[in-house]
Amino acid sequence: MTKMNHRRNKRIGAITAVVALALGAGLPANADNGTDTEKLREAVTAESIMDHLEQLQKVAANNNGNRAAGTEGYEASAEYIEDELEDAGYDPERQYFDYEQFVEHTPSELAQVSPTEKTYINGTDFTTMEYSGAGEVEAAVTAVDVNFTDPAASTSGCEAADFEGFTAGHIALIQRGTCTFGVKAQLAADAGASAAIIFNQGNGDDRSGLLNGTLGEAVKIPTVGATYAVGQALAAEPATTVRVNVDAEVKQSRTFNILADTAGRADRTVVAGAHLDSVAEGAGINDNGSGSAAILETAIQMAEQDEDGPRNRVRFAFWGAEESGLIGSTHYVSQLSKEEIKQHALNLNFDMVGSPNFVRFVYDGDGDAFGQIGPNGSAHIEHVFNDYFASQGLASAPTAFDGRSDYFAFIENGIPAGGLFTGAEGIKSEEQARDFGGTAGAAYDPCYHSVCDDTSNISMDALEQMSDAIAHATLTFAETTSAVNGTAKGASNSGAADMKFKGNAAQK
Repeated sequence: MTKMNHRRNKRIGAITAVVALALGAGLPANADNGTDTEKLREAVTAESIMDHLEQLQKVAANNNGNRAAGTEGYEASAEYIEDELEDAGYDPERQYFDYEQFVEHTPSELAQVSPTEKTYINGTDFTTMEYSGAGEVEAAVTAVDVNFTDPAASTSGCEAADFEGFTAGHIALIQRGTCTFGVKAQLAADAGASAAIIFNQGNGDDRSGLLNGTLGEAVKIPTVGATYAVGQALAAEPATTVRVNVDAEVKQSRTFNILADTAGRADRTVVAGAHLDSVAEGAGINDNGSGSAAILETAIQMAEQDEDGPRNRVRFAFWGAEESGLIGSTHYVSQLSKEEIKQHALNLNFDMVGSPNFVRFVYDGDGDAFGQIGPNGSAHIEHVFNDYFASQGLASAPTAFDGRSDYFAFIENGIPAGGLFTGAEGIKSEEQARDFGGTAGAAYDPCYHSVCDDTSNISMDALEQMSDAIAHATLTFAETTSAVNGTAKGASNSGAADMKFKGNAAQK
């Protein structure tokens, strides 16, 4: 793997003096070596991170508006990251892998043909489900076990029995709920459906709007996600005929991760990771230019301030093809030997840290909020972040290990993980607005997976606060003299949840 290049001629200042922690709250004893992170936190600024984001925005503008994996925009993003790392003294390495890439050639279409005509708006009323089949279909719509009376109880399309009596050739209208979208679409295809429309569940603000999801793997029939209102409208009129058109394909592609190491103990490797790719719809500046730029600036400033490197090796990882299903991070972990897994102390994951209507979310490593427990040691990572925010007089809130980001492969293989998140398409509650400011009833990131996710879609306050926490945790674990509990064995906590999904888009 890569090693930091120590060609710098001067040392600006050590950041790893073993002194009492200059924060108002202590860290767990087995995760704290008394590391003073103040210099690094001061050096990692929101302004510098925004400079990186502006460069990523230019990359997207010059490459069809996006930085998606397998595109020239991703290649140019990678070259920028690599140049910055090399200038800081690192020797970045590309780790290539093959994967199935979903490519949409033209925007999908959805229209009601009869008994009344209505054209639905792509990106507002509906969107293509990732890994949808291709084709143009005009057929009658049949609702499959939908539940408008008690949407929270919907199990629509989750069992083959739901499709008993379904007329082959019809378009299946399926409600979100219980099982994965992939299961719903595949059962519809097995029942002879010519296409599928999966609409949002309808129980709460975050289950009523546009359903932007993934099927997880290729399904042969055209499949789109829609709002709850569209589902209601299509189910309300008898003998409704709809036209669905999806112009897309799944093709074999090749892309890469970028890895760059500091010096330090390889048997206690700290992986600080963020995905570099955007969705095809836009530049992906918050998702996830923000996480990538934050760890890039952390890497630069760590090298600037300590030419000898930390006690434990830090591997800065810029993951590829996250938006296609966590492919890059999954490949990285899959090629590790059992011994190499044991040598990974932990994974710090940073996916969206600049949301405009943000909450300071910390992954719930101990499972006390959501019951989804990370491997032993994950709780200590959570505590480091929570204690840091408390020391700064800042509130934080837990977010679930729900399998929607690049920590997934790490925790599935017993490597402790944790990290930060400022919110995606979810809706901010009244309580969150009181605790964190912002607007209740609005999305944390109104431009999530959209063309408007550009540099105007960043909260500088969020970027400053979260990047300070990133710098603090990265250096704290880079300098600890003791292993995070459970790391050496690489064994999952027996209470870990069974998470089937692989991808940032919703799966069920």
